[in-house]
Amino acid sequence: MRYFFEDFSFDTARRELRRGTDVVAIAPKVFDLLDYLIGNRERVVSKDDLIKAIWQGRVVSDVALTTRLNAARKAIGDSGDEQRLIRTFPRKGVRFIGTVHETSGPAGGSPQPGFAIPDKPSLVVLPFTNLSPDPEQEYFVDGVTESLTTDLSRMVGIFVIGRNTAFTYKGKHVGLQQIGRELGVRYVLEGSVQRSGSRMRINVQLIDAESGNHLWAERFDKTLADLFDMQDEIGARLANQLGTELVTAEARRAARAPHPDSMDLYFQGMANVHRGSDPANLSQARNYFEQALGLDSGNVEAMVGVAFVDAIRGTSMQTGDRTARLLAAEQSLTKVLAYVPNHALAHCLLGVVQIFTKRAAQGIAACERALALDRNLASAYAWIGLGKCYLGRAEETEAHVIEAFRLSPRDNRAFSWMNTAGVAQSYLAADEAAACWFKRSIETNRNVAAFVHFYLAAALAHLERIEEAQASVQAGLALDPDFTLSHFLASAPTDNPTCLAQRARIAEGMRKAGLPNG
Repeated sequence: MRYFFEDFSFDTARRELRRGTDVVAIAPKVFDLLDYLIGNRERVVSKDDLIKAIWQGRVVSDVALTTRLNAARKAIGDSGDEQRLIRTFPRKGVRFIGTVHETSGPAGGSPQPGFAIPDKPSLVVLPFTNLSPDPEQEYFVDGVTESLTTDLSRMVGIFVIGRNTAFTYKGKHVGLQQIGRELGVRYVLEGSVQRSGSRMRINVQLIDAESGNHLWAERFDKTLADLFDMQDEIGARLANQLGTELVTAEARRAARAPHPDSMDLYFQGMANVHRGSDPANLSQARNYFEQALGLDSGNVEAMVGVAFVDAIRGTSMQTGDRTARLLAAEQSLTKVLAYVPNHALAHCLLGVVQIFTKRAAQGIAACERALALDRNLASAYAWIGLGKCYLGRAEETEAHVIEAFRLSPRDNRAFSWMNTAGVAQSYLAADEAAACWFKRSIETNRNVAAFVHFYLAAALAHLERIEEAQASVQAGLALDPDFTLSHFLASAPTDNPTCLAQRARIAEGMRKAGLPNG
């Protein structure tokens, strides 16, 4: 049997592990351990299972077993901290969680056709084409491809073919549908890079490998700076935008499925999340996530999805039991992180909950931890900015929001970052700037939460634009008819004296705009 995962091939007949074309040295018992974990990857394997299968029931110390596990992780580029492929479940055992293709065919120099498509978005980033007249630019073009592959592979819920396999297609004229069949992927990303003088133009397109249809295309024009910094920046921007496009594509596909599975329902939930933070979209998203968990209670991404909805509802000042929603989100995220310690979005959302429950310093640290795990998690920058606002440092917030935009300028959650900047400007009594940010948010996504309209109303009232302010209050009440001034005052996310004084001024603006006292 031959197994393929990431850049690796694992041949049980030859007892050989390869990374790309290179043989990886591996001890016999470590090979047996990997063989058993991959072969039983559908379940958690206990210590007793491993001892019985690999050591034929002989007494093996915990230290010896841990040493073999660490060696297995090291051989496949994993670690005990990351647990990207081999995950430990405390007091239960271990499981190989990587996406695996398998074939019983003979080993060869190219991938075997007929791999099953994984049950999550799967794609290959083909080597970008160098359209520049200078062949010396080839190294930069390859670097962009590698950077993008690396960034996409870090994203939870996406299976990405490894760089070494993808580069076997470099310079070859192979049909995209054939590549999809050979690699067992649903999507193919291809692109080109052209350098002209001091400008760099990059074209990318996402193709459905099953139908050959073009799903998305984008062009990036950049002024040349440090080439290696540009590789990272381009990779990060593409990865963020492509991640959203993949979720949209998967949601459309799932909506057509006669019998959607747990991940199908998860992607439909995420599509609703991407549409906005109004009550209707959040309610529909949570419904999909709950259905996903009904089919698979171990679907970690659906658990995070439920926590996301609870956190956003709790932070959006929607009337109802705000405290209970934030507590539910925190409990869910704590559970997720007990099983998946390095889930970047879970750390970020936990930080959000802490920021809104008078623990801003802890929340900022959690968001920084999320960025250490996923440097492309642009929303973490915006949440850090809001955390600083609630520590009485609102003047620092906008710089963090700009950093989020630099990383992902067309992000589907960009409207929420605009809200963050608007809130900070409101705290600073910069009413004109605050109004501009809130208006930009509403223009970007009409499905904003009610609080955006109330904050906009306060800023407009302080600018003596009373009719506009009153209209904003009515727009907010149409979304949340029970919202009152008392509700705003009771939902303070901070007890910082500076912030409380700033919030009192904002509340006065809301009162002036006609928000009921309650």
